Amino acid sequence: MGLQEEIDKMRQEIRADNYSMSIGEWISLYENAEIDIHPEFQRFFRWSNSQKTRLIESILLGIPIPPIFVSQREDGVWDVVDGLQRLSTIYEFVGKLKNENQETLDSLTLEKTKYLPNLEGKKWEDTDDPGNSLTQAQRLLIKRAKIDATILLKESDEIAKYELFQRLNTGGSIATPQEVRNCILVMFNREMFHWMKKLSQNEMFRECIALSDRPVEEQYDMELLLRFLVFRTLEEREMRKIGNDLSGFLTEKMVEMAKNKEFNYEEEEDSFSKTFEILYEQMGSDSFRRYSPSKDKFLGGFLVSAYEVIALGIGYNYQNLSQSHIDIREKIKTIWTSSEYTSWSGSGTTAQRRVPRLVPFGRQMFQ
Repeated sequence: MGLQEEIDKMRQEIRADNYSMSIGEWISLYENAEIDIHPEFQRFFRWSNSQKTRLIESILLGIPIPPIFVSQREDGVWDVVDGLQRLSTIYEFVGKLKNENQETLDSLTLEKTKYLPNLEGKKWEDTDDPGNSLTQAQRLLIKRAKIDATILLKESDEIAKYELFQRLNTGGSIATPQEVRNCILVMFNREMFHWMKKLSQNEMFRECIALSDRPVEEQYDMELLLRFLVFRTLEEREMRKIGNDLSGFLTEKMVEMAKNKEFNYEEEEDSFSKTFEILYEQMGSDSFRRYSPSKDKFLGGFLVSAYEVIALGIGYNYQNLSQSHIDIREKIKTIWTSSEYTSWSGSGTTAQRRVPRLVPFGRQMFQ
């Protein structure tokens, strides 16, 4: 197939339309549950109060707002693909935004800006201090302002929705690949997202990975859980398909899991829980730290190469290990002196070369 044929084929997979809509119409969509901004995404928002205020200032000053990208579901509801921060800011300002528990959040209070210093302290409607509210004319000015909508129609290939979300949000306010993945997962399979979120809160897992606050805030614990689910039983020939983009490979495998109606939640949860029960009992926070033979100590912080060998090796063999009396600590010490591990775990080794070698190595070590 030539380039033009590839272009023509993919263009046929995407059906889009464009509307010009008032902010009042965007508000009505939210009030009538005809648009889903996914309250789960709110934890990934990075906008400060100043950024939110600048959006309201732009609307008042008539500065054009970039279009909102949405995807139309089978039931006709729009999933927001790009524009989460803009819409949530508007809904928060007018006092309509709800959290995951469907509780209405406090209305946004504005700050002063360079061009509109008198915005400081203003609210959409302050019942305690009417003088602190926007006037009726100012509220109408906002409600009549236009924000265009680009709609990915339901006839489009569903994979186009996640591709669009990933391309529009990577490098934006949503900062890390796993945060983008979490949002994609919510759109594809909300049940799986909440199941994974619950698993990531497992106390034995959290003790074993021993991450600092920053990686947890950036959802690295969720990424480690995803790596476990993807690689635990993955065939070696599939691992060799990682290429130069481990992040993209994880995303694709996650989408496959999310779409798999026969995904065995019970088995995967059992393997995960038993793996980290074994590690917690024998290793605790030393599980994925570097072992120093000269000091006979585990030192430093979490190492992903150790995770790929130890967590995935135990996860592959957990049923036999949970019934045996193998000294896991001593077994892990031998890994750190193994030439096979040291050859493929160095800082200059790419994931493309590392994973297909270390994961099978771990399976063998814990047989």
